[in-house]
Amino acid sequence: MSLYIDASALLKVYFEEPDSDRAEEILSSDEEWITGRQALIEVRRNLARSLEGASLVQARRQFERDWRAMAVVELTPEVCNAAADLAEVTGARTLDALHLGAAKVVGGGTLPVVTFDLRQAQVARSLGWVVLGS
Repeated sequence: MSLYIDASALLKVYFEEPDSDRAEEILSSDEEWITGRQALIEVRRNLARSLEGASLVQARRQFERDWRAMAVVELTPEVCNAAADLAEVTGARTLDALHLGAAKVVGGGTLPVVTFDLRQAQVARSLGWVVLGS
């Protein structure tokens, strides 16, 4: 099995946040991680906002190692169209819709989505998808 992981789940690995232990437990249960290209920007932005000095350098290095091991879903026209369709139907925010569109393209809703973003989790559940995290 694989897991579709959004930025809210990934960030919990690189610095301590509420539910970091839960995120690490979920992510360690499956080594096959999939995420959307936009997660690169989301994670690096939030690492830079939340950490500094040696902590930032260490977190960036760990993220870069993890990133190279992940399957990355590109923001293709197919993913963007799926995201737009989902946003229209559910009212999902743009980044949430992009993550859900990417997950839909690679798993059609059969792939568990790991998120700690409550609004994104609610939308995914409304679609009948399995959500781990929130």
